[in-house]
Amino acid sequence: MTETAASRGRVVRQRLLQAARELVPERGWTAVSTRTVADRAGVAPGLVHYHFASLQALLAEAAVGALGEMVDGVGALLQQARTPVELVDAIAAEVDRYTGTDPASLLAVETYLAATRDPDLRERLTGVLDDFRGQVGAWLRERGVPDPDATAAVLAAVIDGVLLHRALTPLPAAGVAGVLHRIVEGGDSR
Repeated sequence: MTETAASRGRVVRQRLLQAARELVPERGWTAVSTRTVADRAGVAPGLVHYHFASLQALLAEAAVGALGEMVDGVGALLQQARTPVELVDAIAAEVDRYTGTDPASLLAVETYLAATRDPDLRERLTGVLDDFRGQVGAWLRERGVPDPDATAAVLAAVIDGVLLHRALTPLPAAGVAGVLHRIVEGGDSR
């Protein structure tokens, strides 16, 4: 089977995105260069700008794509959980997979920081957050949780905060889950 130029281009593009996903947590957003991404992807540096408008566009697409994939996983949690408490427990278990210093956590932290200085990245990252909040808020609304949209926003902020704190000091998700139970139950502390 003959490989087409388009399929080779898709492969190169994916390799560049994967390289960016790896390098941002390893080096930090601002320390990633066109050359380092190209070297990691095993391609010529000129291909970075052939496939992406800029290095920042590549980094943004890689990071937002990775974070979007993480948010996509919330759908499975929403389908499995029967009650708000079960949802909180499932989210806490998911958060326990991350140490705060693992590549996914560092990618999230670096992306948030870069978004404070890049309005386009901020808008794209806000879209990922809005997706999470929207899915969780709708699910909470169906179960009669008071102020479901604000509750979903607080859940998102707590998840981000726990991951951020874990990079400095252990913060077990199980301890956080008890507090979140009270929030989703409207003050009842089972």
